[in-house]
Amino acid sequence: MAQKPRTSMAENLAEFKDLKNIDKDTMVTVLQDSFRSVLSKMFGTDENYTVIVSPETGDFEIWRDREVVEGIVEDPNMQVSIVDALKIDPDAQVGEIVTDQIDFNSFGRRAILNLKQALAGKIMDRQKEALYNEFKEKIGSIITAEVYQVWKREVLLMDDEGNELLLPRSEQIPGDFFRKGDNVRSVVDRVDNENNVVKIYVSRTSPEFLKRLFEQNVPEIADGLITIRRVARLPGERAKMAVESYDERIDPVGACVGMNGSRIRSIVRELRGENIDVFQFTSNPTLFIQRALSPAKLNNINILPDEMRAEVSLPPEEVPMAIGKNASNIKLAKALTGYDIEVFRDVEGAEEEDIYLDEFNDEIEQWIIDALKGIGCNTAKSVLRIPRERLEKRTDLEMSTINNVLNILSSEFEEQELDEIGYRPLHNNSDKEQVPYNSDSDDTKTSSGDENAITEAREETPIASTEASPQEQDSALE
Repeated sequence: MAQKPRTSMAENLAEFKDLKNIDKDTMVTVLQDSFRSVLSKMFGTDENYTVIVSPETGDFEIWRDREVVEGIVEDPNMQVSIVDALKIDPDAQVGEIVTDQIDFNSFGRRAILNLKQALAGKIMDRQKEALYNEFKEKIGSIITAEVYQVWKREVLLMDDEGNELLLPRSEQIPGDFFRKGDNVRSVVDRVDNENNVVKIYVSRTSPEFLKRLFEQNVPEIADGLITIRRVARLPGERAKMAVESYDERIDPVGACVGMNGSRIRSIVRELRGENIDVFQFTSNPTLFIQRALSPAKLNNINILPDEMRAEVSLPPEEVPMAIGKNASNIKLAKALTGYDIEVFRDVEGAEEEDIYLDEFNDEIEQWIIDALKGIGCNTAKSVLRIPRERLEKRTDLEMSTINNVLNILSSEFEEQELDEIGYRPLHNNSDKEQVPYNSDSDDTKTSSGDENAITEAREETPIASTEASPQEQDSALE
């Protein structure tokens, strides 16, 4: 059986020679599928065709299988007469299958155009699929691209490989201003593939962008010695970040800030002057909330874990710092901790004299003071306001230790001052605490039926929560 020479489509398919994200094996598969698609359109089926493509040269062969019949041929694509079959294979017999090679060029120019269109469509689909998968894996990674075009609602960027990236206005930092040709750093935020159209969106406002910037500027984070546990941002305005070190010799906060702020300075510049607060992460929710509300100094914190809510009391002069400009501080603290934080003005605490717990370190062991500070109590009166049973539950200290501490703290104040904060000493002949002070004439804020109140005898005025608008917060402060 004489074989026809192999056909090469190199000239006709020259436009596909430099394909991005298409390897040889994939190209061979695409070519075979394209040929089958054209053959199926021409003959109604491609089941009896075999397409062989050379991955090295691009040459291909097409072989067709047909059944040998005697008499009239009903389907020329699937059947061949015995007379024609003997020309292909001298040993052919009726009922057998003979195979002959097809010269695709003989199908004419229209068939070649259909092949090129089918090939272009399949290659485009493969490229889009490869592009989608590539950037799907890059989500959360920093990428540098050049500004190609600036529109009203978004900026079109072009990376080194010619991929188009979209930076929406909502993902730009307030103060960002771009011109064509500028290099922009951002983080890959999401990748969409709707109606076979791949769109890659990048962001400069995402918390991940801040984390990646620190990874690039702080070697200890890149090496895994320091971990960024929580990040919250108000883009271009303020950010808070909790970090943790796995090496006791490394100060995580100092490493992130750098000598004289050298490391964090470049990040602040990239974020258009965004003020970044870095502090050490802790699993203690009370201490974590206290650090998250820094630089405000708190008197007391009452955690309601079932409701994911925290009631914070502090002196009036500390309230503006706790809330922050445009409620930025309290919003970030809520986002960082996950707690709905309510701030209360401790009116009496601001007008009365108090003593910091650290001043009792000559009478009370430091680890006991640290345990009390860990639940948000920094002063003597903030401890005396809390019932003994609750102190025992929240600090895990023994009752005898708590009684001793309360005796030491209460000895520094007059009986009238203790009455005002609701503190009562133990009965002389009993280990039970007296009923907390709760006069009907007192305006103290309490919770009924449970232990949700921060104090048992203190006038507290709710100031703001994260849901309050800036106007409501301003009126509350007034």
